[in-house]
Amino acid sequence: MPASSRSFADSERTDLADLFDELGPDAPTCCAGWTTAHLAAHLVTRDRRPDAMPGFGLEMLPGGAPLGSWSHRVEDRLRAATPFAEVVDRFRAGPPAWSPLAWGPVARVVNTAEFVIHHEDVRRAQPDWRPRPLSPARQDALWAPATLYARRAAGRRGLVLRRSDATGVQKRIGSGGRTVTGEPLELLLWASGRRDVARVDVS
Repeated sequence: MPASSRSFADSERTDLADLFDELGPDAPTCCAGWTTAHLAAHLVTRDRRPDAMPGFGLEMLPGGAPLGSWSHRVEDRLRAATPFAEVVDRFRAGPPAWSPLAWGPVARVVNTAEFVIHHEDVRRAQPDWRPRPLSPARQDALWAPATLYARRAAGRRGLVLRRSDATGVQKRIGSGGRTVTGEPLELLLWASGRRDVARVDVS
């Protein structure tokens, strides 16, 4: 696929697969307790096992623990039984044609933030990492996911999410409370629980 026609999600998939190949299966990530092998198996399971998908979103809800347990068993079996290089190849290839995740519009909605977050989970767990520049268009694409994740992070007090770039756009969630300021990528990482590595100001 020509680079000019690839979506943000597609390029993040390729770049993350390249990083997996570079680092190997034992590199740390920002996901507690997970190496790159765990994360790659998670992403392939998400692409190819629709029976495991409910567990990823519902395991923290009442009654969702069995679903989450099943999803993690599927991941663990894949990681234990399949060479890491093959797992990475499967992730790079993407979901099978029958999967809704293979349809471009669905993939862009469902995968963009997921792949960006996990790409940064790997990048920012390595020594001497540096923030990577993203184009204004790609930062814009992360603003809506950042506000969605922030709704979960706001709690009862609420918060204000504010862009630090030239747009100055902000989103008030609930009654206010803390103001979190940063680029959309950094706000997305903060709101998704990556507080230690997100470059934001909280006031």
